[in-house]
Amino acid sequence: MNIESYIREKAVSSRAAADALALMSTEEKNAQLLAMADALERAYDEIVAANAEDVEKARDAHLAPSLVDRLTLTKERFDAMVEGVRHVATLPDPVGAELSKCIRPSGIAIRKVRVPIGVIAVVFESRPNVFVDTAALCLKSGDAVILRGGKEAFKTNSALAKCVRASLSVPDAVEFIDITEHEAVSALVRCTGLVDLAIPRGGERLVRAMCEAALVPVLKHYKGVCHVYVDDKADFGMALSILDNAKTQRPGVCNAAECLLVNESIAPMFMPMVKAWADDKGVILHGPAKAGDGSVDWEHEFLALEMNVGTVANCAEAVSHINRYGSHHSDCIVTSDSAAASHFLKSVDSAAVYHNVSTRFTDGSEFGMGAEIGISTDKLHARGPMGLEELTTYKYEVTGDGVIRR
Repeated sequence: MNIESYIREKAVSSRAAADALALMSTEEKNAQLLAMADALERAYDEIVAANAEDVEKARDAHLAPSLVDRLTLTKERFDAMVEGVRHVATLPDPVGAELSKCIRPSGIAIRKVRVPIGVIAVVFESRPNVFVDTAALCLKSGDAVILRGGKEAFKTNSALAKCVRASLSVPDAVEFIDITEHEAVSALVRCTGLVDLAIPRGGERLVRAMCEAALVPVLKHYKGVCHVYVDDKADFGMALSILDNAKTQRPGVCNAAECLLVNESIAPMFMPMVKAWADDKGVILHGPAKAGDGSVDWEHEFLALEMNVGTVANCAEAVSHINRYGSHHSDCIVTSDSAAASHFLKSVDSAAVYHNVSTRFTDGSEFGMGAEIGISTDKLHARGPMGLEELTTYKYEVTGDGVIRR
């Protein structure tokens, strides 16, 4: 098989599907989503059987229990996945929304309106629900999507693709890359003129590989090195509660805290409380060390019950440390000092910045988007959780009555 030709054929089909989707009304797109949900329910036995094969193969290969868990499609997860599709159908359609309008002295009328991006390529790992979530979001935003999942979920994704594509009036609106060679991803992100945007959903290794190969724009975050800074004016009980939630609720996700910064003036009182909390919750603490100490890998993403601990002289030093060593994802200050909070919120260069709130809230559903396709730490087009609006761009519609420029 010529992989490059195979991928290009998929991209050409997706481009034609994108043109058709762009003409669909909100009602037509919602009907497609509901048909997709119904088809998934009817294919439950087939999809779960395919998933069982993937899970058995993963266990035989001695993959990490956490990966096997993400791969497993339980009845509860399946039902939530289907309900998610129906929920997307209830969300406002961003396409066609008027962002601004004006009439210029020349007589031209200008409207700035949301439109679909076009063709989006999404490469993801492990979790099969990402296939359906992404397909639903892209369909609602009027975008055709090309999906390529990890080899560990190949049979599950194949069954999902068969079901989803059969339910659509424009099947190529959801394309599936049914080969596992790494060259397929490289070819996909080099389809200039056909693929408008690529989104990796996986670990740092996948993200960097896609970015290095890409000739099309890539929206991504490399990792989530998120911080909790406890200021000298912090309520200790609140600080421990936020720290506990940010670190232990789901330690393996990108918005979990990976570094605790403590104002050095309160460290003698607060750190024994942190140590007791860590012992109780099984959290391994690396430090405390002076922030910026070269012996500590401050940029490490643990994705486990481990974290770095540093001390800083003040809020300004905390901001400086976060901007240097953080991943520009999600960072929090715990303080009752409004001036310190304001400085932190304005100065920390991250997609989401929090005052007295856990970093775990960086999530499309928690932000009221209904669902998300991923989280971006880029600064152009989209930043933070990406929902339906972030899957659109805009164009200017200019009208007049024979107006010419003089």
